[in-house]
Amino acid sequence: MDNFTFYSPTLFAFGDGEGKNVGALVRRFGGTRVLLVYGGGSVKRNGAYDTVTASLTEAGLPFVELSGVQANPRSGKVYEGIELCREEGCDFLLALGGGSVIDTAKAIAFSVGYDGDFWDFFTGKVKIERTLPVGAVLTIAAAGSEGSDSAVITQEKGNLKWGCPKTDLIRPKFAVLDPRLTCSLPAYQTASGAVDMMAHILERYFTNTPDVGLTDRLCEALLKTIVEAAPRAVAHPDDYAARADLMWAGMLAHNNSCGVGRVQDWASHQIEHELSAFYDCAHGAGLAVVMPAWMEYVMDHDVMRFARFSVNVFGCEMDFARPENTAREGIARLRAFFRSLGMPTTLAEIGARAEDIPAMAAHRAEKPNGFPFGGFVKIGPDEMQAILHLAE
Repeated sequence: MDNFTFYSPTLFAFGDGEGKNVGALVRRFGGTRVLLVYGGGSVKRNGAYDTVTASLTEAGLPFVELSGVQANPRSGKVYEGIELCREEGCDFLLALGGGSVIDTAKAIAFSVGYDGDFWDFFTGKVKIERTLPVGAVLTIAAAGSEGSDSAVITQEKGNLKWGCPKTDLIRPKFAVLDPRLTCSLPAYQTASGAVDMMAHILERYFTNTPDVGLTDRLCEALLKTIVEAAPRAVAHPDDYAARADLMWAGMLAHNNSCGVGRVQDWASHQIEHELSAFYDCAHGAGLAVVMPAWMEYVMDHDVMRFARFSVNVFGCEMDFARPENTAREGIARLRAFFRSLGMPTTLAEIGARAEDIPAMAAHRAEKPNGFPFGGFVKIGPDEMQAILHLAE
């Protein structure tokens, strides 16, 4: 295990009805005037909006609203939020929604005090050194942004889907996790969220770092929990226990408690960002296409790690004479699991075209230090294209 520093300051209020405590939590962390950030009408249909705004009002906290955040969040909404936050004198960002909403709130929070273009933080021109506090009320278990040190935004000029440099400064001060708020999600969103959190774990699990037995077992336990809970939540949307397992698993998948002390990969995420930039597909859906293809491409780099995944997560029988058979069976079961949830597993199913693959690699190359990427196996433009062709 490598040396590491781990700092996760977020307070988590977990359980049915915890949304009523949002106002007190904002007060606790110094907020006096709130910018409430959310997406579309779902938070009003499921009651989350009414609960949160009532709690803010009860706490005597004035608030202004920024609505309309989309999946694969856009830069335009960040620019709008920065101006609104400045005009209204807001000193606290409250995200009501999923990862896209939380990432938008994070980007506004660390950009509002900067005179230049907020995208400068994403290009590395300037460093994130301060931020307004952010709180989150989670309505979809997926991205893990409620506990993470990262944010991903699509810059509409150039259609660049990039993450900001990771920093503990942007971890939310608190996150309210009420599994009941996820019960009204459509099956596709529930499934997409489950894939996203599995990918967050697998990006950490496939590592070249030796002697990481503890975090290996943490990763495997979370993956097995998701494999068990996700089909239940899809089949029975009101299954509170399944929703609760998924909500906590999503946070643990991405707050980095499973990733400390080990080199992480993140190649599948980098490739998927191009899919969602080109086709605006759901992030989890894109990962369901990319990750099994990436696994097939890099499997020979460490067959035994893939065999371990197959045995410990999907219960495959170990073929000691030919461990590559076990490894392939585990990859096949992962792809079949994604299909069982109603997720796409080919480029065609998300509307992607093979003829666009060279353009996606070229688009990735526009990012500073865009190639190579990947901590497990280094991926260059040719390798990226080969992986995408495996996903046809």
